[in-house]
Formats: sequence, structure tokens, C-alpha cells
Amino acid sequence: MTISPSSAYPARRMPAQAAIALIPRTAKIAMGLGVSQPPLLLATLADRARQGGIDSAAIYYLLSTAPAASILRTELRDKVRPMSLFHSGIERALDKEAATAGVPLVDFIPTSFSQTPRVLCEQIDVDVLLTTVSPPDAEGWLSLGTNTDYALPVARTARQVIVEVNPAMPRVAGEGRIHIDQVTALVENHVPLTEIPAAAIGPEDRAIGEIIAGLAGDGDCLQMGIGALPDAVCAALRHHRGLGIHTELMTPGLAALMREGVIDNSRKTLLPGRAVFTFAMGDRALYDFLNDNPALESRPVDYVNDPAIIAANAQMLSVNATVQVDLQGACNSEFVAGRQFSAAGGQLDFVRGAYASKGGRSIIACHSTAAKGTVSRIVPRLDGPVTTPRNDTHIVVTEFGAANLKGKTLRERADALIAIAHPDFREELARAAHAAAMGG
Repeated sequence: MTISPSSAYPARRMPAQAAIALIPRTAKIAMGLGVSQPPLLLATLADRARQGGIDSAAIYYLLSTAPAASILRTELRDKVRPMSLFHSGIERALDKEAATAGVPLVDFIPTSFSQTPRVLCEQIDVDVLLTTVSPPDAEGWLSLGTNTDYALPVARTARQVIVEVNPAMPRVAGEGRIHIDQVTALVENHVPLTEIPAAAIGPEDRAIGEIIAGLAGDGDCLQMGIGALPDAVCAALRHHRGLGIHTELMTPGLAALMREGVIDNSRKTLLPGRAVFTFAMGDRALYDFLNDNPALESRPVDYVNDPAIIAANAQMLSVNATVQVDLQGACNSEFVAGRQFSAAGGQLDFVRGAYASKGGRSIIACHSTAAKGTVSRIVPRLDGPVTTPRNDTHIVVTEFGAANLKGKTLRERADALIAIAHPDFREELARAAHAAAMGG
């Protein structure tokens, strides 16, 4: 590992146990999102909790991944309380355990991704940040690598910043860095970063990808999520030219389009020549692509996901997934089977920002059915909270087509959505729409 000449580095370097011992027993802790969750620090925090050294602490975060499983455990919840702002499979498993035991589900804090820094820094007033960083450069700057998001704002306000220095973390251009002088303690741990395997692309994904590609134009500025459906969209965009990136999440699919020259960011109106993102998740090839790449720029989420900033990019094309769309166009993108499944994330940020963009389009996409074809995703009424209100929904896409809802009456919206629902459910949906139109 290359060590900074700054005397601050050896002064702050210590074993994980010593670093974690600095945390107050009742601290409000923020851990990094996704790839940046520090495995050694979190495992050591869990050990301290088991030994009685932590009680009534709380840990705030979005999108837990494998390293977080050491601290997000049912038997530790009375010592380190999980405070999720975005559920993943870990919280869903904990909720299943909680329901079986007859105890409360994991605490969930609703918020948009763009507001997360303010929530953590002002409303919650986090005491400690735990995250993964790269080794320092010659001037003592540590890169936040894959995760600038809320980590940078929290690092500026937290009373303690405890970092896990990992040479596997890429150095990323932009604002995502902190100086070693801002760090309370650091531990060294050279382990592979968490990788997210590519999801299998099915026929519905390919059909949706082709439809969305048909709505895209050369020079569009893209926001994409992760998973089979966004990967299918990226694959279908390979014949376009001059595309750009302004996205919360940098993915392998977007990186592939940059390597192929499909995305060159040359026509962007905001920060031309640079792909802008706030966090990245994917495979090792993606992380290597991020490392010291001048064509990429990472910024905090309260900048990247600010609808006004998004709208400053002409021809924004925003693509987000949903769980359900009702016949008026409202979307539930976070609640399944009566429980929190994920969260709103940045969906509404980009829905609003993309539509406000000159020539911009906001697309909400989903398969027409779920549960192996037994449940329609287009429904008379949502089963959960409204993630994207009907006033904001622009274009809805399933494998059966696209429905542009802007400027349409409630009856016209229902007709347009029924037309892209699965044929097995169209008659049932038409009856529900007719009853609603008659005041039933």
C-alpha cells in the first residue's frame, strides 16, 4: 500500500478494535451505501455489541450489501438498531424473522435520495461515519470511490469519521474525496469490493428495452437503474450516438456504452464531456473502469439528484422501474405484499427533473405481470404508498407498449394503460375503469 508522506496517516492508523472503541455507546452511526460498506469495521462493531460495549446505538444507511450482514442481525437489534432509508434483501429477511417472532419490523425512514444528506446531517445529526475509502494520494486525499452520495456531506458534519482504507477502492474524479486531516481513525483492509452479479435478461426485458430505445434519440442524457431491465435498455441503445450520462447510479451497462463510444457525453449541456454519477455498483470491471478515469465525475447526491440540476441537462431520458401502476398513473415502486420492499430512492427526483428538462422524457417501466403471470402490475388501486404521483408520471412502458399519460384525462389514462397491460387482465381492468368512471 502506498502510504501518504503526511504524518497524519500513521497517527490515525490503528487496529479495528481501537477504532471502533472510539465510538460512543449510544452513537448515531451512518454507514456507507452499498459497495462502500466497510466489512472489517462493521464486523468489529458487531463484536463490540455482542460484548456489551454498545447499547442503544442506531445505524443509518441505504441499500445494505453483504458486508453489512454482520451488524444487521436480529440478535443485535437491541444494541445497534437498524435505521434503513432503503431496504434490500437483508432487511426483507430480517422482517421475515421479525414477523415470525412477533416483534417489530426493521425501522424505515421514508425520504427521497436527494434529501438524504440533509436528513442525516440536520434532522438526525449523525455522530459517526463508517465507510470505505482508497489509500491517500501524495497530498493526503482519500477517495470515496464508488460512493460520494451522502458520505461526503456526512463526513463534513459528523463528529467522528472512521474509514476502512482498501486499495481495491477506485480513485474517482470529481468531488468525492476527504482529506486525511478530517479522519478520526483509519484501519487498513485489503479485500475485494462487493460485486453485484448481472441479472439474467428475459424476453420481457428485451421487449421493453427495444421500446425504450425507440423513444430515445441521439444526444439524450441518460439516467438508469440496475438490474435486467436497465441492462436490456442499455443493450438496445447501442445504435445511438452522442449519448450522455447524468445518473445517480453508474452501472456496468452504462460503462459498456462508454467503452463502445455510444456514450461520449459530447452533447451534454451541463458538464459536457463528463459522465456524472453519485454512486456505483457492479462488477470488478466497472470498478477498474472508474479508477482515475477523467471522463467520469462523482458528486454528492444532493447535487446529482436535485431536480433543478437534472433539468439543466437537455434531453434527459430517465428510466426507472416500478412495482405497480394504477389506472390513474400513480406508481408504487417500493412496497410488496404489505411490506416495505425497497424505497423511493431517487425515482421522483429524476421523474421531475427529466420532465422539466428541455426535450426530456421520464419513463417508468415494468413487466406487465408478476408472480409468474398471476398478478397484473397495472391495477385499479395501488397496494402500497405512492412513490410517483399521478401528476408526475410521464411515460409508462411494459413489454406490450408505451403509454404517454401527459395531457390525458383519467379515462384516457386508464384506456392507455389497459392497452399495455397483459391481455389476460385487460377485461378485468376495463370493468374497474368503467366502474370508476360511473362513480362506483
